Order: sequence, then C-alpha cells, then structure tokens
Amino acid sequence: MDNQRVLLAVVLSLAILLGYNYFFVPPRPLPTTSLQDSGTETARVTPDGAFMPKAGKTPGQASISAPTVTVIPGREGRDIHVETSLYQAVISENGGGVKSFKLKKYNEQLDPASGPKELNKQKNFNDFPLYFSWGDEPSSATIPVFEADKTELTLGTGDSATLTMRAMLPSGVVMSRVMTFRDDSYEIGLDVTVFNSSQEDQVQGANFLRLVNEPFSKNDNERFVFTGPTLFQNNALEQIKVDDLEDGAQERAGNLEWIAYEGVYFMEAVIPDGDKHTAHFQLLDGRRVSSTLSAGVVAITPQADKTYSYKVFFGPKKLTILNDVGHNLNKAVNFGWFDVLAKPMLFLLNFLYGYIHNYGVGIILVTVIIKLLFWPISFKGMKSMKTMQKLQPKMTQIREKYGNDRDRMNREIMQLYKTYKVSPLGGCLPMLLQIPVFFALYRLLMQTIELRHAPFFGWITDLSAPDRLFIGFDIPYLGGLPVLTLFMGASMFLQQKMTPAQGDPNMAKMMMFLPVVFTFMFINFASGLVLYWFVNNLLSIAQQYAINKVPDL
Repeated sequence: MDNQRVLLAVVLSLAILLGYNYFFVPPRPLPTTSLQDSGTETARVTPDGAFMPKAGKTPGQASISAPTVTVIPGREGRDIHVETSLYQAVISENGGGVKSFKLKKYNEQLDPASGPKELNKQKNFNDFPLYFSWGDEPSSATIPVFEADKTELTLGTGDSATLTMRAMLPSGVVMSRVMTFRDDSYEIGLDVTVFNSSQEDQVQGANFLRLVNEPFSKNDNERFVFTGPTLFQNNALEQIKVDDLEDGAQERAGNLEWIAYEGVYFMEAVIPDGDKHTAHFQLLDGRRVSSTLSAGVVAITPQADKTYSYKVFFGPKKLTILNDVGHNLNKAVNFGWFDVLAKPMLFLLNFLYGYIHNYGVGIILVTVIIKLLFWPISFKGMKSMKTMQKLQPKMTQIREKYGNDRDRMNREIMQLYKTYKVSPLGGCLPMLLQIPVFFALYRLLMQTIELRHAPFFGWITDLSAPDRLFIGFDIPYLGGLPVLTLFMGASMFLQQKMTPAQGDPNMAKMMMFLPVVFTFMFINFASGLVLYWFVNNLLSIAQQYAINKVPDL
C-alpha cells in the first residue's frame, strides 16, 4: 500500500468520524410541558402507565404509636425555601417534591443576569423530582398535602439541617419525609417513613420514588454528547437513549447502585439504600423522561412502619465533586472508549488551571505537553516522509522498468525502502498514534463542565460554545464571525503546503481540500476544541519547518 493512500485513508476516516455528529445527528426538539396544579389533597393526573399494583389490605397487629398529623381538608400547600452556599431549593408541601433547584455557582446563560442554573422545569406536583408515592404508582397516586415543621431553611458555613414533612393518606397511612441538607454539599439525604395507623388491618404496597426530567439546556452540546437516563449496576454504567424509549418503557432490576438523569454538564441522581430495586424508564410527552425507583411490595402490620432511605445528588458533573459523594457516582463522567486517556488529561488541565487560572491557556499547555511527548515519533515520521519524497524519482524509474512484472517491481521497491531505511507507513504512524489522543481531547473538551462559561481572551468568553466574533450585524447561519476556526483552517492549509508531496499529484490536490472540510465541520464545535486543533497545527508547522531546514534528512 502506498504511503499517501494510507495517509489519505486515515485523514478521511477522521473526517468521517467527526462529520457524522455534525451532519447526521439531528438537534433535539424542544420539550413541551403541561400545567396541572391543585391545592387540595385529591388532585390527580392522567396515568402514564402503571407498572406495579395498587395497595391492598389484610389483617395484622399493632406495634408502635402513631405520629401526630394535622389534616386540614382543602389546605393549600406551601413552598418551603432552602438555601445553602451551593444552591437554592424550593420544596412543595403539595406532594413533597422539589419544585425548584437552582445552582448558585452556575448561571443559566453566560450573562450573569440570566440567574442561577435551574435544574427543574416540571409543573405538575407529581412530576416534581423526588415525588414519593406508596401503594399507587406516581402518575395515578393521590397527591398528599404535607405539613412541614418549618417554612424556611438557611444554612451557614459548615451547617447541616433537616426538614420534616408529614401527611395522612386516604388509606390511613401516615407518610413522613425527612430531608437532610448540608451547606457544603450537593448531596441530600431523604428518608421516607410509611406508618400504618390502623389498629386492626395490615396494609401492603410498593414504594415509588420518581424523577421526571427533560434536557437541562438546549445549548449544552446535546447534539454531540449523551443526554438522558442512566444507571449504574454490576459495576457497569448504562446509558439509555431517549430515542429507544419511543418503542416503549424499559425496566432494569437487581442491585442498582444509582439511577440518574444526565445532561451534558449537570445531573440528578438517586442512590437507594438497599440491595435489590427495580428502575422503570418511560418517555412522556416531548422529551420528558420518567425514571422511577421501587423496592417492591411489602406488608406493614398495624401500628408499624417501614422506612426507605436514599441519598440524592442534584448538581454539576464535576469529577472531584462526584468522587466525594462516592457510590461510583463519578462513573457518570464518562468519556467512552477514551476514558483512560481523557481523565488523566482532565486532571492535568485542572492542575494547570490551579496555577494559571485560565482554561484556554491550560488547553494550550496541555497541547504543548502532548506534542512534546510525541516529538520523537513525529520527528521520525516527518523524516520518513521527506525521504520518501526524495525517493519518488527512483520509484518512478522502477515502475517504468518493471511495469509488466509486478512481483519484480514490488521486490525492487521493497529493496529501495530497505536500502534507505524508510517505511511506506512511517509518515502515517504519528497520525495513527495521535488519533486516540485527539478523540480523548474531543470528548473531554466537548463535555467537561470546567469549560462551561470559561473565558479565554477577547471574544472567546465561553470555551464550551462555538467561536464567534460579533461584528455589528448577524451573519446568516453563523451569527458572528468564527475567527479562531478560520485561523485553524488556514493553519491546516499551511501545514498541508509544507508537508512533503508524495505520489499522485491529483491525490495531493485532494489533500489540500481537507482544510476546507475540517473548517466547515469545526464551525459549531466548542471553541476549546478548535483552540486545541489550532495550536496543534501551529506546533506541527514548527516541527515541519525545522525538519525541512535540515538538508541531509
């Protein structure tokens, strides 16, 4: 195989892999929601599809005293405000779910005036995250109105506090919810106790804890990075594509360590206390996904109770934060096949940021370090390409002389390679070895939260967003001018011009067209990725220039 054909195949393969996401992954439609609020204890919504039976009653015996619950028919549930140094949450007494959850360290948009990032967009009480029902599955359960022990919780540095809410269900079951908050953590404790207040009858039913989610943001690179329900089971991460749920609901059962809904940069996760659970994933209207966790049917004797404990994480998908939570929640930061390369590079990027406080400069330094590590291989490959260029006249003579004897021609060419100690694949080896590194950086720079709204300099104010310089009027399709992307394309063109030409001139012309293709593909990629590719091109140009200046290579 000729060297130039291998090189072309490698580059075209790279173009195809990158271009697939750009051209063929359609943007996801905006989700739709419906409003159905009620201040009474008898509010219901249309079932979305039950997967467990309703509660039944059988005889039993008493064991403990009942908690005190005040039932006020028709009372309007209140909003309980919780504030820590990390988030502002609103817990609704209507159903007990999380009505609002805003992350104080992350803005909705780049503009600070857009306010803190909101993770919850649901409007129905039984669609609020952490809605818990017992006996009836969430979409058809009667929505209880809880009585909270406080209406506001503000935590100071190092503080922790609890919010207790109780409600009486129509069946006579008393439900108590205890949420534990810590000022320095996105982790929340949730303990739900179901008490059978009957003096004679035992009750049986299953527990259901539900998350209802939709994409956290339409601007989070969702065309390129997974968004949807996930779970961790048997030491393996499973991501369930939302499109697959269009064919019907899916269930997973067994030792579920956690279930979650993931965005590109944020996630809501539930970590159950116990071994065996069933997770039910269902697509609702629009792109909304219901993720329900159940431990199965239990029987509660009169005056006895059953407590279900969970740990909850609502926050950023930042590796250091998830490591502190434990329970393998850090597996949610997933770079696919390139995880083994991407995570060390993320560590290096954060290490450099600790000193330079600019992720753009950090990307440049990481690129330089990678280039230095590959310098011996790159040097050898470029040297091989230059030698191969010098051998072209001799190879042409061999082809003309032995054109009718293909075996003899191949032997003579191989002898030529052996004499001059070159390989037809030598020029491609550096590119082949760097492709995994590039894709690791591609995944890293497209989905790491550290780059979200991270400025570089000048017009590049968000390394997770496409590169745009606004010039006073909108450019069709683009909006602004992709200055860095154009520089990247120009550097790639210059690099191609400096690379020693080999073989068919028509193939060389095709190679010169690739910078145009790459420039077009990179237009909507994160500017952090474009910056890496641009700097990598500049370093390759410097390498090629140095090699071309050495006459004896």
